[in-house]
Amino acid sequence: MKIKAHIDNSAGEHHIALTTDDNVHSILIPPKPSGFGSSTNGGELLFLALATCYCNDIYREATKRNIAVERVEVEVNGDFGAAGEHAQNVTYRAQVHAKGTAEEIHALMEYTDTVAEIQNTLRAGIPVKFTDIEVVNT
Repeated sequence: MKIKAHIDNSAGEHHIALTTDDNVHSILIPPKPSGFGSSTNGGELLFLALATCYCNDIYREATKRNIAVERVEVEVNGDFGAAGEHAQNVTYRAQVHAKGTAEEIHALMEYTDTVAEIQNTLRAGIPVKFTDIEVVNT
């Protein structure tokens, strides 16, 4: 699975394109009230990525176990300090409404935490490399 995220931001404009393999789509996040930058910060998006990954993976893994999931709620919390500091105290909690025994649903939730790709990426401390700089004089 090849994933790409692209942002194009200018005065009053904030466009997002997301691609997974050949599937291209967008999400709407308005610009900051000042007109430059995103109204949503990177920490919020990182935590949303954790919540979204776990949510989607619950449905994926439940299907494999023939568990009918009706609803998933995920909340991610953590702290960011000064500019440039990494997140700390990142935790998440989930509630899953599903048909099955409490033990089956609990086992599904525990297992899903071990295969959630975004969680595992952060846990592994994968390096992020800045690979290209392009300057356009205006």
